[in-house]
Amino acid sequence: MSIQSVNPATGEVVEQFETATTESIERVLAATHAAFLDWRRWPVEKRAAPMRTAGRLLRERQAQYARTMTIEMGKPIVQAEAEIEKCAATCEFYADHAERFLAEEPRGTEARRSYVRFDPLGVVLAVMPWNFPFWQVFRFAAPGLMAGNAAVLKHASNVPRCALSIEAVLRDAGFPPDLFRTLLIESSAVGALIADPRIVAVTLTGSDRAGSKVAEQAGREIKKTVLELGGSDPFIVLDDADLGAAARTAAEARLINGGQSCIAAKRFIAVEPVAYRFMELFKAELARRRMGDPLSRDTDVGPQARRDLRDDLHRQVEESRRRGAQLLLGGEIPPGPGAFYPPTLLSAVDKGMPAFDEETFGPVAAVIRAKDEADAVRLANDSPFGLGASIWTQDLERAERVAAEVEAGAVFVNAQVKSDPRLPFGGIKRSGYGRELSEYGIREFVNIKSVWIA
Repeated sequence: MSIQSVNPATGEVVEQFETATTESIERVLAATHAAFLDWRRWPVEKRAAPMRTAGRLLRERQAQYARTMTIEMGKPIVQAEAEIEKCAATCEFYADHAERFLAEEPRGTEARRSYVRFDPLGVVLAVMPWNFPFWQVFRFAAPGLMAGNAAVLKHASNVPRCALSIEAVLRDAGFPPDLFRTLLIESSAVGALIADPRIVAVTLTGSDRAGSKVAEQAGREIKKTVLELGGSDPFIVLDDADLGAAARTAAEARLINGGQSCIAAKRFIAVEPVAYRFMELFKAELARRRMGDPLSRDTDVGPQARRDLRDDLHRQVEESRRRGAQLLLGGEIPPGPGAFYPPTLLSAVDKGMPAFDEETFGPVAAVIRAKDEADAVRLANDSPFGLGASIWTQDLERAERVAAEVEAGAVFVNAQVKSDPRLPFGGIKRSGYGRELSEYGIREFVNIKSVWIA
């Protein structure tokens, strides 16, 4: 079998790779486990040296890796460059802070000495998505490796060149050669990897459907999982919001990465007194964003990552319209090659429509009217997902009150939801469980061990 790298802007096959054989998978698992047995004994401060080098190499190779990303999955080149910078900064963050995050914690007991220590678990399987092909991996790898673990990466099948580049940069940075390995395999091979005793835990970023399957397989083997899954993030505009700022940020939040982001704002809930004006401003902001060649520095919106994903997004738009949604902008598949889909705005969206009930993974925005603040919170929480949420109001006491009521792993006030290595990242409900980043992320794949000395 083979895996293809296809340019979604042109439909052209860039490169083809043979999938790993049973024998090569066995060699990788054996080598990675052996590398872990040595790596776990490295002091944290010694592990920091190759992690800092990885950050430096990412910056030195930024243009190369950004271009690989853009050609392989369609991300606009400026956004691809920013993604590499974020990976580099996260490597540096954990090189600087891991020792403190993993330091022994003394506990006062009647023992002569008692404390908690954080020991690595082993080889973690990382099942990663295509939409942020470097960031999603480094979001796990930086804390995971600094904690003393090893990793095997099963990346999305449409970004094999990115997957191999990540393995190469970590190897070149001075990590033990087999500590982080990429396996080019199909999703059907993941279950056997989870069952292998050398794999001790699994982290997955992807759809709730994929998360459910991996959680089932890992549960059967009683192995730890961290799942960062889909989102249908609400963007709540209250009656005292700065509508101009809200509309500008709404367009950016909906269109970043072509709308292909779990934490992209997707349901724009505006209260009645300002709903119409917000919708007018939002439409104008979406309309001025440029769709085109993702290698052009003037492009705001590139293609969707695959044609089948673009076609499914269009199905969601058409079905929402059949159920009463109004199309205000976009909504038509453009002629020509590639998997392009224009910025699209739907109004009169309500429960029972795909634009409300499902995750729309592309540049489609749904505006939902709320009667008042309480109704806006109700609509925001009326979702199976709970990843992020954004609240717009100039009353900060009000913002904190509403933030406490919104069901999400992160709430940003008067700002776009984003991930940051200083903050824990993850969701609730069908958006998953566990946390990445910050001190919480580095402690997900460790043995939290109590030591009592009488």
